[in-house]
Amino acid sequence: APSLVQTVLKVSLISLLAVTFVSASQEKTKTVEFNVRPGGMVHSFSEKIGEYGCSFTYASQGGTNEQWQMSVGISDDERLFSCSVWRPQGKSYLFFTQFKAEVTGAKIEYASAYSQAAVGGQKDVALKEEEYTVGDTSVTQRDGKFRAELSKLTIIARTRHDEL
Repeated sequence: APSLVQTVLKVSLISLLAVTFVSASQEKTKTVEFNVRPGGMVHSFSEKIGEYGCSFTYASQGGTNEQWQMSVGISDDERLFSCSVWRPQGKSYLFFTQFKAEVTGAKIEYASAYSQAAVGGQKDVALKEEEYTVGDTSVTQRDGKFRAELSKLTIIARTRHDEL
């Protein structure tokens, strides 16, 4: 379990990032819709903002196509890049056999994944940390641990501008 210090730092970071991205100008964020298609085939969707990119690669099984969204954003000082992939309706009826979200031009600082909303509410349920792996540039399901439920994925990455 994470220590109190780690938890406080994570909450502080998330609050700071939320403020940073809310204040970002229109040119600094982009949200696009895409279809998540079942059938077991591997599909990929990507979006860029400036020199930073995000891609979501997945395979899923289930009923019909679902409308999902991807948002990419860059903070005003260009030190932080964000990428979120989610189903606006909250609940996804698809079973994901695999997923990978990858960023280019930045190094992941924080990532979280959520399963569908709880019954009767719109609350995201965080996946257990054992269900996925967070690397320097990607977030991937962990075979044998991931329970095939995904409704939202968020990545905050630090750009190379931070080293200047």
